[in-house]
Amino acid sequence: MSAAAPPSATPPPSPSDGLDHVDERLLRTSPLKKLLARPELGSVVGAVAVFAFFSIVADSFLRPASLGTVLYAASTIGIMAVPVALLMIGGEFDLSAGVLVTTSALVSSMFSYQMTANVWVGVGVSLLVTLAVGAFNGFMLTRTKLPSFIITLGTFLMLTGLNLGFTKLISGTVSTKSIADMEGFPSARDLFASTWTVGGVELKVTILWWLVLVALATWILLRTRFGNWIFAVGGGADAARAVGVPVYRTKILLYMSVAFCAWISGQHLLFSFDVVQSGEGVGNELIYIIAAVIGGCLITGGYGSAIGSAVGAFIFGMTGKGIVYAEWNPDWFKFFLGAMLLLATLLNAWIRKRVEATK
Repeated sequence: MSAAAPPSATPPPSPSDGLDHVDERLLRTSPLKKLLARPELGSVVGAVAVFAFFSIVADSFLRPASLGTVLYAASTIGIMAVPVALLMIGGEFDLSAGVLVTTSALVSSMFSYQMTANVWVGVGVSLLVTLAVGAFNGFMLTRTKLPSFIITLGTFLMLTGLNLGFTKLISGTVSTKSIADMEGFPSARDLFASTWTVGGVELKVTILWWLVLVALATWILLRTRFGNWIFAVGGGADAARAVGVPVYRTKILLYMSVAFCAWISGQHLLFSFDVVQSGEGVGNELIYIIAAVIGGCLITGGYGSAIGSAVGAFIFGMTGKGIVYAEWNPDWFKFFLGAMLLLATLLNAWIRKRVEATK
């Protein structure tokens, strides 16, 4: 008579047991699902549509010279759209970004002119001042717990008044004095406002700045711990803090990154035109935010990409210049801008729902 199996014997594993407990992170995802999960997909579709549209209605749109003009217009927006996108992924806004660009240019110009110093001294002082404004925004946000809308709206109003007030006080007019004949101006212009000719097409150095910033921001988001912190803070600050994410430091650094790019844009503004109008920049903050939203960033935070912001800025460049090449009334630009914003947001929302439904 054979002995019975002991009660503690473990039954043989069922072939399906291993499948019931597989970590979902180890499951293979189809290329289509990966593509649909990309936040910039909607903006890429929109960019293709805009490009095709203006290629048909504007004969000069496809000329090489037109491409250089479109890329330049996109780069002046894209340089700021990149850090604004990162800030939005982190769950915050910056309404002072537009006038901060002008502040940066004004500080460089007026300091260099009044102190009769090398232009590079003014550029360095401007960098410190601009970063200080960014740190101030981040510090006030984290300490007061007020919404970023209120904090940066206050900064926007203060900078608008300071730009105009100090320029009139020092220069006697609403614009700065020319610094084109001062020491260091040619080398600074080469870095911030030079033009290259590639294949017969004139390309501004801002295009290179833009591409470098997009690549750097993409690497930070996808390959670094700080990038994980940005997504975590945007997804939920309390939950991120509970797992050890330095929420305050992350937000302050994000505001300082916006300030750094505002400094780059401000120096380009100064060294492109020699003088700066103190009232410039008002309203540009909305353009930066819209470019990021068209590129796939969510208003609620925690979702988006730097590449998407670049595509959003490129759509801006194509639309603004495409209307000119089509010889339409430029008043239509705002209409197209609003339509693109709504369509891109709806398309992004639809794609996200499809992705979530297939998980």
